[in-house]
Amino acid sequence: MTGWSRVVIVVLDSAGVGAAPDACRYGDSSANTLRHVAEAVGGLQLPTLESLGLGGCGFIPGLRPPTALRLRGSFGLLTPRSAGKDTISGHWELAGVITERPFPVYPDGFPPEVIAEFCRRAGVGVLGNRPASGTQIIEELGPEHLRTGKVIVYTSADSVFQIAAHEDIIPPAQLYRLCEIARDVLRGPHAVARVIARPFVGSPGGFRRTAGRRDYALPPPRPTLLDACAERGLPVVTVGKVGDIFARSGVTEEVKTTSDRESAARLSSILAEEGRGLVFANLVELDMLYGHRNNPEGYAAHLERIDGWVSDWLSRAGEGDLLLLTADHGCDPTTPGTDHTREYVPVLAYSCRAALGVDLGLRPTLADVAATAADALALGWQGAGTSFLPRLRRPRWP
Repeated sequence: MTGWSRVVIVVLDSAGVGAAPDACRYGDSSANTLRHVAEAVGGLQLPTLESLGLGGCGFIPGLRPPTALRLRGSFGLLTPRSAGKDTISGHWELAGVITERPFPVYPDGFPPEVIAEFCRRAGVGVLGNRPASGTQIIEELGPEHLRTGKVIVYTSADSVFQIAAHEDIIPPAQLYRLCEIARDVLRGPHAVARVIARPFVGSPGGFRRTAGRRDYALPPPRPTLLDACAERGLPVVTVGKVGDIFARSGVTEEVKTTSDRESAARLSSILAEEGRGLVFANLVELDMLYGHRNNPEGYAAHLERIDGWVSDWLSRAGEGDLLLLTADHGCDPTTPGTDHTREYVPVLAYSCRAALGVDLGLRPTLADVAATAADALALGWQGAGTSFLPRLRRPRWP
């Protein structure tokens, strides 16, 4: 069997499947995002993901184990190796770069010298400067922001410096410039993983964030799968926020979207046409709208929407396509707090040319996704991870 012409990686953001071996170090020993979501709603109904083997990635109420059905794909578990449990380290590891040292976090807010330098260079004042829910701090400090023009700065358990501003006070273009200044300030020991623009609109008591979010990530410290593809002259198309996560390194085409529904539709259009190279997408709303907001019912309903989208993608995938579905971390909506959780993540593989029903086993790193994609595209991979593609080259069932 020759190599595939295109690999499509889709990250179901936060779809963890059980506490990782070192979860106790992160306070996440009891975390299991998909199982607990399923238990909260009396079982999940995900026929397409079930047919790819998701029920083999741990006990998930409502899903049958692989032995009980004829699978359309193959399945396995990935173990996080990077330090931290954030979006950046998870995606970088999926692309073959393991983060050895955690990004800095600020449970007490950013140091005075950091805020002072940002204010000096940006010419603005700051409100907040503490960990907070974005929607809550905007409601709390939005009226003062409207009166004073000072921007709202906040962080979370992740390594992020978030700047929120009302579009009538600071237009998005100006807010993006403030984020670029913050990105330049936050270097060295304060090199946070992401600076995030959070524009919002509305009136007190009815503020709402817009789709104008923009992420300013650190560039990966070493070449990733995206760079390896681009260096070989292959297209690298990112969908959603993936281009931001990699600081657009190695990206040849960026498809910006404002919702998971739009991302899914763009993926359907991409798969409907023959292509080559790498497509890398993220469906962010499981994490952003439901995991962080402790909403297992909403999480379950969105999983069901995703299941329908995956069915459409499978129907459009061509002979040369290898589809890999995975996650970057967990975000168990049933645990105390609203932070990401340190969990194993699933990997589901589909190709009309690959073996079916293969248990890919417990993999030692998320970077096995990068190694497998590179193997499929014959890149001669030199990064982290071990390809599981040989397992998918077994003869198909008759």
